[in-house]
Amino acid sequence: MNKPGTTFAAGAVAYAQEARLQQVVAWRLAHYCRDLPLGPGPVLDLGAGNGSLSLALCQQRSDVQPLLIDYCAELLCLSPTREQQRLLWDLNNGLPSDLPPAALMMSSFALQWLHEPLKQLRHWRQRLAPNGWLAIAVPVAGSLQGWQQASQNAGVPYSALPLPAAAELRHALAEHAQLQIQRSLHYSQSFSSPLAFLRQLQRLGLAGTTAARLSPGQGRRLLRAWPRNEDGTITLNWNMELLLARAA
Repeated sequence: MNKPGTTFAAGAVAYAQEARLQQVVAWRLAHYCRDLPLGPGPVLDLGAGNGSLSLALCQQRSDVQPLLIDYCAELLCLSPTREQQRLLWDLNNGLPSDLPPAALMMSSFALQWLHEPLKQLRHWRQRLAPNGWLAIAVPVAGSLQGWQQASQNAGVPYSALPLPAAAELRHALAEHAQLQIQRSLHYSQSFSSPLAFLRQLQRLGLAGTTAARLSPGQGRRLLRAWPRNEDGTITLNWNMELLLARAA
């Protein structure tokens, strides 16, 4: 797997401009954080990327100044609010030891990229201040069914990024936190062809995966086997888990 952050660097500008689904989910997650009572401690945007989640939160409440944490300098530099504090950090190493306990940690479309998502989620929960909040939105297993079906039809490995199971995420949070809100969200995107979808992933820097790369022959078989709509287009589904928990 590529080193965290490197898969996004080349597509940073395109990601900031074109990652519409990520922007929609960020706004929705920020809405759930809008009226939370926050005690002492920082507000952390984990895997912040170009800061779309922090921007959405700041537009909905004026009393916060999140710290953007990400391992892709190219994305952090694209934060639309220049006064935002930023920290270049690999979240696979947990959180920096010198950060005080957080009043709010939030993360959208980022946890799935870490090597051990459940381990890091438990670590985040442990670094909350008393009565602190943890708000996450993450794509979960069951997404991208068309890709999975195409792989099965073509007899090739499923090469998308493995996604955590929703039930495991909920369990990891509920061990020592009180789950306040749980939403299972469903989104779909249409593309003119499977090749157009895969090229968009490449352009946005989202093609990093722990799975083995397909050979050219396997790739052609995959494209031919992809289920299509009547008009020749394809539809990609995303199952999102939105969770809001409070430190016990």
